[in-house]
Amino acid sequence: MLILKRIVHTTIWGGPKISRLAGVEGDSIGHLYSLYCRDGISNEILNGKWRGRCLNEVFPLFKDDFCLSQYERFPLTLALTEACENLSVQVHPNDEAVQKLEHRARGKRESWYFIDAPTSGNIINGCTCRSKDQELEMIAEGRFMEMTDSLYVKKGDYVFVEPGTLHAITAGSLVFEIEEGSDFTYRFYDYGRTDADGNLRELHIDKATSALDIGLKSKVKTYDNGEIKEKTYTTKLIKYIDSYINESSTIECFTLVTGTLNADSVEVLPGSTILLWPGEELDTQQVQLAFVSKIRENSL
Repeated sequence: MLILKRIVHTTIWGGPKISRLAGVEGDSIGHLYSLYCRDGISNEILNGKWRGRCLNEVFPLFKDDFCLSQYERFPLTLALTEACENLSVQVHPNDEAVQKLEHRARGKRESWYFIDAPTSGNIINGCTCRSKDQELEMIAEGRFMEMTDSLYVKKGDYVFVEPGTLHAITAGSLVFEIEEGSDFTYRFYDYGRTDADGNLRELHIDKATSALDIGLKSKVKTYDNGEIKEKTYTTKLIKYIDSYINESSTIECFTLVTGTLNADSVEVLPGSTILLWPGEELDTQQVQLAFVSKIRENSL
């Protein structure tokens, strides 16, 4: 197993909830990355023979053993995400769009489990546009908020965002976020927010327009049977069990949200992820809420 050190990401729309939940310092934390594997930023490994090295360094050393050789980097990103303010109105590219726009192989898929629901009760979800002509007219006139439809969500709901869907989580939301694919996010609208230097944050109207599918909208799902399967990954909700064992044939990502856990002589903190090799087991008697995420074997 590999126990990963958390990465704190402060944002202009972050808030204090992650600090209280996970015991980290900061009042404007947008993401607490429990698994992030990219050039220049990746989780430090806290145990074993690779202790002190970063996941992006060692992933090439074991990926072939788990049918992950097609991936340049570990294919999942996992985080606690808080929106103290509404996030930008945005869209992620699908595989076809990202190949055209960025010359990369995979678009971006993501899911949210709502630990806290948004204050308004609604997130931005899909378009009100009825045609491509209406979409282009509203974009040309800057009527971005008129384009947006909404979806009611409550605590404990799960939402999968298909690439090409217009979307955003809204103020008050605290979610466990699962991402698979690229890092590309194209903003249509950002409420006139500025960066640390006072400059308006960049919008990506042309790419966002190209990536948008006005017919896509997300739906609410629940963990009625403890597991939800998407095309490329699965995620399980873990509550109040004595132990957990990876019974699959590939790596599973065990993310602690609330409770306590010790593994391989390391105190695992809330918001942390453990990569479990097949057959490895955890004592989870003190775990209150956790998630297990993995790339689906049949999608490889």
